[in-house]
Amino acid sequence: MDKFVYKKSAGITALAASITDFTYKKHSHQEYAIGVTLRGIQEYNLDGSLQLSYQNGVMLFNPEQAHDGMAHDETGLDYVMLYIDQQLLLEVIEKKDLVCFSTPIVYDHGLEQRVLRLSHAILNEKDETLCSELLISLTDSLIQTNLSTDTKKDDSLIRIAKDMLHTNLETVIKLDEICAELNISKFQFIRLFKAHTGITPYQYFLNCKIEHAKQLLGKNGDIYSAVAECGFVDLTHFNRHFKSVYGITAFEYMSHLN
Repeated sequence: MDKFVYKKSAGITALAASITDFTYKKHSHQEYAIGVTLRGIQEYNLDGSLQLSYQNGVMLFNPEQAHDGMAHDETGLDYVMLYIDQQLLLEVIEKKDLVCFSTPIVYDHGLEQRVLRLSHAILNEKDETLCSELLISLTDSLIQTNLSTDTKKDDSLIRIAKDMLHTNLETVIKLDEICAELNISKFQFIRLFKAHTGITPYQYFLNCKIEHAKQLLGKNGDIYSAVAECGFVDLTHFNRHFKSVYGITAFEYMSHLN
C-alpha cells in the first residue's frame, strides 16, 4: 500500500514515503530536495539519464530539476526526502548566488545520517530549534564533501519566459505573448525551453501552479482559495494534478501539516 507522510518545521518539509505501485509524473520543485533510500531501489529519470538509488543512497535534486520517480521492482520502496527553500539553504551556507549539486546520487554514511536525523526530527515534530541545528549539521556535511558547486545561469530567454509564466499562474498559459516577447516562433520556444529545463512549457507552467498552491495551503489552509488563485477548473482537477506530484490529495497534505 502506498503511503506518504508530510511534516514541516524550521522552513523545511520532510516526507516519509512507502510506495509500490505509485509513479510520480515528471515534475520539478522550487526547493532543493535531499533524500535517502531506506529500502528497495528508487528509479527516476533526471536530465535525460536513468538513475537508480539503492539502499542508503543519498539523492540530491537541484531546484527546477525535472524528474519522475517509481519503485524499481515489485518489492516496493521506502525513502525520506527533505525539501529546503532555496533562500534558506543559501542563508545557512552563507552564499548569495545559487549553488547546485554536481552528483545526483552519493553513498556517504555521514551525509546519510545527517539527512535521517533531520527528517526524523521534523517527522516526529521535535523542537524547531533542534531542527535548525540539524540543518546546519547537514549543510556543513554537504560543503565538506564538495557536493555543491556554482551553477550555470539559465539562458536569458528562458529566464524571461519563466518570469512571465510565474506572473500569470491564475490564467491559462499565454504562449503567443511569451513568444512575441522573445521574438521566436512557438515551436522554437517549446524546443528551446525543453532543452534547458527537461520539461515542456506547459508542464513547467502546471508544475508552478501546483507549487504555488502548495505554498498557499501552508500559509492559510484554504484549499478553495488555492484552487481559485491558481486557476484550476475545480477541486477535482486540482487534486488530480496535486496527487501526481505529491502522492496524496491537497486535503490529505493539509491534514499532515496541521
